[in-house]
Amino acid sequence: MPTIDRRRFLGIAAAFAGAALLARPAQAAVVWRGQALGAPTELILNHPDPARARILLGQVVAELARLERIFTLYRDDSDLVALNRKGVLAAPAPEMAAALRLCAHAHAATGGRFDPTVQPVWRAHAEGRDPAPLRDRVGFGRVVVGADRIVLPRGTQLTLNGMAQGFITDRITDLLRAGGAEHTLVDMGEIRAIGGRTVLEPWTVALEGGGSVALRDRAIATTEPSGFRFPDGTPHLIDPATGAARAAWARLAVIAPEAGLADALSTGFALADAETITAALAGLPGVEVRALDARGRETRFG
Repeated sequence: MPTIDRRRFLGIAAAFAGAALLARPAQAAVVWRGQALGAPTELILNHPDPARARILLGQVVAELARLERIFTLYRDDSDLVALNRKGVLAAPAPEMAAALRLCAHAHAATGGRFDPTVQPVWRAHAEGRDPAPLRDRVGFGRVVVGADRIVLPRGTQLTLNGMAQGFITDRITDLLRAGGAEHTLVDMGEIRAIGGRTVLEPWTVALEGGGSVALRDRAIATTEPSGFRFPDGTPHLIDPATGAARAAWARLAVIAPEAGLADALSTGFALADAETITAALAGLPGVEVRALDARGRETRFG
């Protein structure tokens, strides 16, 4: 799978493909730059105690490395690659089981449009091959997820690229919050706020194509189908029902209590029409959607 170059930030200033934070970083911020999940990562951490901030930063770096060994498709020794290769993963990391339970929730909430088992079809599109013979391998409902074992049907493979960044953002948020971080924005590819920019001001995130979102103890994830295209020019999203590469919206942003849920829903809802999104949000309290059509017109749901 090709690497999609996306900048990510953690802390009190952030920007990523689809959204940008409208604020200046604090002068006392602690900064780290590196790689995670195949893309550049920058951490900018604000904390009332600078010494404690540096300790927290070390913990964040270690946690990112641990989570990458679980979720990435870019390393042959990751848990996800081992699961795809063998079809079974014994004694999975708790985070893997938790991520797949979140996948099941998003799969149901989007009417099956969010489906991590599209990986074989995705790869066929990326390599210019006919995906039709692989469509019978798609179906997340057949994946068995248990605390002691995860089992895939024969020929099935998973991609967690549609939710792993948000899931990791949540884990890093939890770590920072427990360590005393305040007025911090966490961005591991998707954004989640700890408090607001100040006691009185929320974080303001600008959306590509127009508009902005105010965040306070909430998360936002954005899917832009045109951000990466297959060799034939089609968008990189796969419709699990047909195997086709398509999208219903030019950009779709989900605001939710947690980044992992927002990430997965943004992937699934990018394939859904307005009526489907409206119906789904009735069962998703605290979730909002902002969708931009091909003409640049925004529709707000929730």
